[in-house]
Amino acid sequence: MSLHGRHVVLGVTGGIAAYKAVEVCRRLIDEGAYVSPILTHTATEFVGAATFSALASEPARIELVGGPEVSPHTQLAKSADLVLVAPATAHLLSAYATGSSGDLLTATLLATRSPVVVCPAMHTEMWEHAAVQANVATLTGRGTIVVPPAVGPLAGGDAGPGRLADLDDILAAVRSGLAEDGGGDLEGLRVVITAGGTREPIDPVRYLGNRSSGKQGHALAAEAAARGAEVVLVTTAERPAPNGVTVRRVETAAQMLDAVMSEVPTADVVVMAAAVADFRPVEVAPAKIKKASGPPTLVLEATTDILRALVSGRRSGQTVVGFAAETDDVLAHAEAKLSDKGVDLMVANDVSAPSVGFAHDTNEVVILSAAGERTDVPLADKRQVAAAVFDAVLRCRRSVASGP
Repeated sequence: MSLHGRHVVLGVTGGIAAYKAVEVCRRLIDEGAYVSPILTHTATEFVGAATFSALASEPARIELVGGPEVSPHTQLAKSADLVLVAPATAHLLSAYATGSSGDLLTATLLATRSPVVVCPAMHTEMWEHAAVQANVATLTGRGTIVVPPAVGPLAGGDAGPGRLADLDDILAAVRSGLAEDGGGDLEGLRVVITAGGTREPIDPVRYLGNRSSGKQGHALAAEAAARGAEVVLVTTAERPAPNGVTVRRVETAAQMLDAVMSEVPTADVVVMAAAVADFRPVEVAPAKIKKASGPPTLVLEATTDILRALVSGRRSGQTVVGFAAETDDVLAHAEAKLSDKGVDLMVANDVSAPSVGFAHDTNEVVILSAAGERTDVPLADKRQVAAAVFDAVLRCRRSVASGP
């Protein structure tokens, strides 16, 4: 889900993890959100308000009274699409759970009717204390999204649960909260996505494969689910399943074909992000081929073109997206593939470029449409690329719905 134009109030409390909130703020801004920072007085002992004022969409606020605004907490509470607190101390969790309003941040939390995401960060013993866990349970029961702390090194040389959650997990929770609040622009759509590189066996040990990690396909699935879609992910990658996504794990091109074709009839959107093998061995050795036997001679045959197969049988109103992973003449090859395959959108990337494509956490793509539109997505996190792809899908569907 795109954060473009969404108003996020970012609350920062006084813990050692407060410095990480700077990066949270930067990522929200990079993804197009309008960010209003609120710092508690204790937070300013760890980070400076000037830092957030420089990075965010407006100056950081600290004071509940005495500032230029008569009622800053109600203004922020009403205008926010979501309130995010990162880090959230034990004191903040207690105040919010018990309805205590002693500063601008807690007053804003109590006044808002928008989704709230809190990201606790504290020492392990504090996090595991019964009182803290009771407050977390109370907030969760009221609908607050709580992003549990990560496990790792803590201040003072200790280690255990209590570190501020990973940035990607925090951003995912923000997207989820916005989607649940009616920001799910893919709600009501069934989306089928493929991911990873297929493996075509040579013998029980060896296979023909490619470098695809499945990261982009899994990012697409997470994005679609966060935006309210019903998502089926057909993947070869041994990666954790995104929240709310139905996963079908496959290995070969033939298995992926079967899985995709069984899901496609009821799909509204199909995104073929997987790197499917074009060829496979005609014969698979029943036992491991021994080195002493000399180099084997492999006879290959073409696999079924899944993208072409699903387009030939597509139903009316279905949007199909292909991916073109190229190493030269990227746009020319992608434009040819767009026309030849008959898809609605083709996402092209140069997998030979630095930090782009296979195995990287970032990607840089050009999205081409059958209607002649072109969207350039500069180097960005793969989740941001996924957001751009689904923004293009929605534009395409609106265009088709409105007619000529």
